[in-house]
Amino acid sequence: MSILTSTPNQTDKGRVVVAMSGGVDSSVAAALLVEQGYEVIGMMMRLWSEASVGPATATNRCCTPDQMADARRVADKLGIPFYVADVRQQFRQAIVQFFLDEHEAGRTPNPCVECNRQIRFTYLLERALAMDADFLATGHYARIESTSNGYVLMQGLDLNKDQSYVLHTLRQDQLAHVLFPISSYTKDEVREIARRFGLSVASKRESQDLCFLSDGDYRRFIRDNSIQIHQPGPILDLDGHELGRHQGLPFYTIGQRKGLGIAAAEPLFVLRKDTARNALIVGPRDSLGARELVAEGVNWISGIIPTSPITAQVKIRYKAAPIPATVTPLGGERAHVRFDEPAFGVTPGQAAVFYDGSVCLGGGLIINDDAREEEGHLISGIAEGIRG
Repeated sequence: MSILTSTPNQTDKGRVVVAMSGGVDSSVAAALLVEQGYEVIGMMMRLWSEASVGPATATNRCCTPDQMADARRVADKLGIPFYVADVRQQFRQAIVQFFLDEHEAGRTPNPCVECNRQIRFTYLLERALAMDADFLATGHYARIESTSNGYVLMQGLDLNKDQSYVLHTLRQDQLAHVLFPISSYTKDEVREIARRFGLSVASKRESQDLCFLSDGDYRRFIRDNSIQIHQPGPILDLDGHELGRHQGLPFYTIGQRKGLGIAAAEPLFVLRKDTARNALIVGPRDSLGARELVAEGVNWISGIIPTSPITAQVKIRYKAAPIPATVTPLGGERAHVRFDEPAFGVTPGQAAVFYDGSVCLGGGLIINDDAREEEGHLISGIAEGIRG
């Protein structure tokens, strides 16, 4: 594959705002667009971060002073203007509070999905369009293709870096104004392009922690910011017998085996969180397998809700392997997923994302990892969803 050019999802040139982070991916995205003849504007978001904890600094990991300096140096190298957008208030209300609310509800959220939905591709995209830009570009590894039926979101060619999972909330009106310039490259090729352009961030490492935590400890953050969601409670087996006490439901994850503080004849895993009883339910690994789930807030990227059940491959986590399943739209932006084989580690609060091969069809947030609890109205809901 040539690394001299990249093909965006539009052939005509225009003004592009590039969401820059000071990392290699967004920097190369900006460089490629400059090379292709776009009018490029670099913009970095200043995001909320909690106050300093111990020796940690009170800066968001996505926009530290060093990262801001790196982004500004790249912009100067490319000869493009560079601006900083202060979105701390919006980020605190939309993302950090979402993180706390989801834990309070007994779910395990993915803040990156919500940030893409509410901040990057809503607030920042609207700001770019208000600057008379034609597009917002980011350094995501995903592809956008324009067809006679609209825009299609596809996995990036480097499946090890594919980020279509966290982009499943994109709509047609947004895809019309979004570019992913590095979508056809591997990470190694992106770094090679950065070196070709002489960018100082070519070998820069990536951060994997939640960006708004000053010390990377989400359990400590929950303890400091919510009293009611870290109350101790019982650890119960599937028969309701108390085996021990947990320190707070948010401190445990579905599928967790170690650190439970209980003794048993066989290894026990966290199966689910019962918020009504403030109980942690544990059991053998075989009980982790879920055959179905219900998702809410489902976005169909095509803009068209299927009128009958469809076959798809479903990812239940960002790095999870897709599992063949039948997806049935329900009323109220909900969907029922039935897997062809047990899915291990289905976690309420994570996204269930639907694929047809390399095409991302959409997805929603898992609200129930045991759809049998809704068996009484599931059939009528399916019928309602199909009629609608």
